[in-house]
Formats: sequence, structure tokens, C-alpha cells
Amino acid sequence: MPKVVPAPEPVTGQEGAFAALLSRGGGWLPAVVIVLTVWAAYANSFSAPFVFDDLKSVMQNPTIRHLWPLTDVLAPPNHATGAGGRPVVNLSLALNYALGGLDGRGYHGMNTLIHALAALTLFGIVRRTLLRPRLRDRFGSAAGPLALGVALLWALHPLQTESVTCIVQRSESLMGLFYLLTLYGFIRAVEVPAPRRWQGFAVVMCLLGMATKEVMVSAPLMLLLYDRTFGAGTFRAAWQQRRSFYLWLAGTWLLLAWLSLQNGQRGGVAGFGLGVSAWEYALTQCRAIILYLRLAFWPSPLVVDYGTGVVQAAGDVWPQAGVLLALVAGTCVALVRRPVVGFLGCWFFSILAPSSSFVPLTSQTMAEHRMYLSLAAVAGVVVLGGYRWLGARTLPVWLALAAGAGALTFARNQDYRDAITLWSVTVAQQPDNLRVHMNLGTALADARRLEEARGHFAFVVAHDPDDHAARCNLGNVLLELGRPAEALPQCQAAVRLKPDSIDARIALGSTLAQMDRLEEAVAQLQTAVRMDPDSLPGHYNLATALAQLRRWPEAAQHYAATLRLQPRFARAHNDLGEALVQLGRFGEARDEFETALRQWPGYAQARDNLHRLAARPPKAAGH
Repeated sequence: MPKVVPAPEPVTGQEGAFAALLSRGGGWLPAVVIVLTVWAAYANSFSAPFVFDDLKSVMQNPTIRHLWPLTDVLAPPNHATGAGGRPVVNLSLALNYALGGLDGRGYHGMNTLIHALAALTLFGIVRRTLLRPRLRDRFGSAAGPLALGVALLWALHPLQTESVTCIVQRSESLMGLFYLLTLYGFIRAVEVPAPRRWQGFAVVMCLLGMATKEVMVSAPLMLLLYDRTFGAGTFRAAWQQRRSFYLWLAGTWLLLAWLSLQNGQRGGVAGFGLGVSAWEYALTQCRAIILYLRLAFWPSPLVVDYGTGVVQAAGDVWPQAGVLLALVAGTCVALVRRPVVGFLGCWFFSILAPSSSFVPLTSQTMAEHRMYLSLAAVAGVVVLGGYRWLGARTLPVWLALAAGAGALTFARNQDYRDAITLWSVTVAQQPDNLRVHMNLGTALADARRLEEARGHFAFVVAHDPDDHAARCNLGNVLLELGRPAEALPQCQAAVRLKPDSIDARIALGSTLAQMDRLEEAVAQLQTAVRMDPDSLPGHYNLATALAQLRRWPEAAQHYAATLRLQPRFARAHNDLGEALVQLGRFGEARDEFETALRQWPGYAQARDNLHRLAARPPKAAGH
């Protein structure tokens, strides 16, 4: 005989009063709760600096510096990790730049807004789904509180911090918002007698999602499965009733295919033939997905960068693989016997599949942000399952857990308050991750904690002697420490390992200049400027070396090029003024010294130069 599952207890007593309060508030009270709690959990993230991929996608991305022509904004460069091949993400970054330049608060504010909107949409989806005929008898009386519990647990969970606090990971949260809006539009279309407007809305949201991140690929199929589970009842009926709608949805795949072809292997970090086999990557994902599930229930420790390590032998992950296969098999069985549970399982796996199956993503083989939308399925199983078995007494429990999750999220965001804290925490969790040591070394160098930075760069070089960037950074730090003889072999090795590295050429040229090997320095710096005519440090360091050689016309030319790239550079204005004095162009020199003082009123050298120029005979000084 089939097992009889008792119906949930009616919502009575304190739980009933709680549910009634939410019901009387209509849609606005849960919305206010969601927005305020999300804002509170992420309020301390607004001062977080640009970190990790933010640097390439925001700081070093010229296509976000303007909003017109739009064709430029919608064609981000491949090196803009997180935004490359994702025009909607790049457009959102350009809007941020237009509103506030490189002020990180605006970017964090938009990320938090996107996340709050996604949580509101999830609330609407869950509430309306629980009121569908299939679930109304079991969950309808508590649809609002249950939906609020799911939305809050999902939105406030600390596992979401990477997707919200790391600016460029808005690719995940923005895609998630469009994914949820696509489903919400479909649900509304099913509920009304004239569905075209809502169907059109769903198609547009799906199209925007395809232009935001590749994970959106599963959305049309998930809508069909939702229709089969909660709407038409069968795939055949769903297709017969809404064939044209599904064809329009499928048409959005064409945009995704075109963007994928345009972007190739995402700058050499996604796809086959990049040093990681499909088998190794699949084994690694067995470990990754089980880790994600553990973090869903016990979110500690959270790691912003798991590195690029892969599992090479099946024996290393057989327990995780066994659990994962059991979950996949259970989902398949549930699709037939318990379609609601099967839908949640498919939601979890289909959203993870593009990044966490067998197509290698070599820059990060594991990443917490990939759980952004899949976590909704976990929250749904926990909240609805608890209510199904334990009744209405669980409703306040989920809200209390959500409050605890929000507190953990607030605490996790403290780790993002500055780059040194974030990477120090990550090094403690991932001591063998060379990229994390590089990032911590860079943060320490930026803070002028040079000896500590040297230690981390030296650690990377010791473990990977062929890392040209680590050698270049180590050379730069040694040079800053006044140890050019030690810096020289590191910079030479960096150039030998990667001859087309502009940074390595500049580091080598600067080191040679400090050792008074000026002709060799000029040769390296000229090569750097030829490779990148817009390299500000290349032009400035070359100008300085030329000035030391008293090649004043060339020095003046490169100081001027420096100032074309960065007009507010007081030191370069002063140095150009000194070169112009040597060329006898005293009037122009005076202008440069005065500009330097306007930009830096306390600049003593520029003031002294201006005084010396004023002390010249009137006839000479006026030339």
C-alpha cells in the first residue's frame, strides 16, 4: 500500500496570526521585508574595493567609459573577464560609470538592487506556484509566509555574497533576475485569459538573459517543465497549448549561439583543448557540487577563489560521485512519481550544468557564485518539505533562520572591506593557491607593505618558476625596496618567459635605468611603447630615462604623451617643464610648473622650479 502522508496542520495560533498579518499586508508587506533585510545584510559591502575580475571588467575596460555609440558598449573586449561576450552586463557597468565614474558605491548599490529585485521575483513565483491547483490544497493557506521564507533564506544566505559583493559577478545575479522574470512572466500568462502581453514579457526577459550569461540556456526548457508540472499537466498538452510561445523562447538561443561564436573560448578560459580534459573537469565537479550543497547547509568556510586545481582520478572523488549520481537518479525518478520534487531537482542541476558538468572552465574550476539560482531549489525543498511534514509551526523558524543567515552575510561582507583582508582570509583557507598569494601580494604592494608583498611573490615564483607575472611583480617590489641587483634577474626572466608582456618590459627597463644602464633601459621601454602606444607607465618611464641621458627633445615628447593619457599628473607636468627649460622653451615650461602646482599645491619641486625660472633674466625667462 502506498504510504499516506498526513496533510499539514492548519495555520492556527501564533503561526496563524503571523500568516494572517502577511496576508493582510497583501504584496507590499513581504516586499518591504525582503528589500529592507537584503539592504541591511549588504549595507556594509558598499565600501568594498574592486577586487579580482572587477579590475579587468571595470578598471581596465574602456568600453564602459561612454554610453554612445551603443555598438561599442555592447561589444566588450574579451579581456574584460565577466563582461566579455555579455553585452547586457557591460551596458549595466557603463550605466554605473556614467552615473558615478569609478566610485564603487554605485556599483555595489546596483548589485544589491538587482539581488533584491531577484528576491522579490522569487517570492512572487513561489507564492503563485503554491496557489496553483496542483498545490493549493496542501500549501495555499500558507502560500505567502512560505514564499517569504523561501525568498528570504535564498536572498540572505551567505553563499550569495560572492554573486552580490563582487561587482563583476552581477553577471550571475543579473542573469538570475532575468531567469526568474522569464518564469514569472510565464506564470502570469497562464493565469490570464489574454496571455500575449505576459508571454511577450517572458520572451524579452529570456532574450536579455541570453545576452547576460550563458547559464540562461536552460530557461526555455525549465519553462516547458514548469508548464508540464504546474500548468498543462503533460509535455504534449503544454506544446499543443503554447507552441508559438515556446518557439519564440527557443529563438532566443540564436542570440546566445551568436554571442558564443563571437567570443570563442571566452579569452582562452572556457572550452576544450585548454589543458583540462572533459573527464578531469567532470570529476572535479563531483567534488564541487557536493561542496556547494554542504555550504548551503553549513556556509563555512566561504572562499572567493578556489583556484584552478582539477581531480585526475575517479578514486579521489568516488564518495562524492556516488552521492551525486544518487541525487541525479532520484531527480529522474521524482520527475515521474513526484513531479514537484523532480522540478526542483531539475532546477538545481540544469542551472549548474553549463558551468559544472564537463565543459571545462579553466580559470576557476569551482566557484560559489555558480550556486546563485540553484540555491533557490535547496531553499524550496527545505521550507516546503519542513511545512509538509511539521506543519505551520515551521513558519517562524524559517524567518529566524533567515535572520541568522542575514547576520552571517553581514559578517562575510566584512571580509570584503579591503583587498588585504579578503586575500588574507583566502590565503588562510587556501594556502597552496598561488593566484591567491599573487592577489594578496598585489594588495600589500599597493599599500606599500613591500617586504610582506615580496614574500608572497617569492612564494609563487618558488612554486611556479615559469609564472612571468609573479617574476615581474617580484622584480618591481625588489626595485621599490632599493634592491635593483636582485630585481634584475626576475625582470629578465619575466621578459624571457613572455616577450610580449608590456609590464615585464617596463619593469626591466625601470630596473636597468636605476642601475644606470640607461641605453639598455631606453631600448626596453621603447619596445613597451611600440607594443602599447597608450601605456602611461611606458611613456613616463621612457621619458625619465631619456631625460637622464639628456635627450631632451625625445624626453619632452614622451612626457607630453604621458599627459595626453593622464592630464592630472602633477609630477609629469613638472618633469615636462624641466625638459622644456633645457630646450629653452621657458614660457611653456612656466605653464607646466604652474599646472603642476594647481594640481598639487604642496609640490615643493615644482615651486622651486617656478622660482628659479622667475629668477632668470627677463629676456631669457620670457622666451
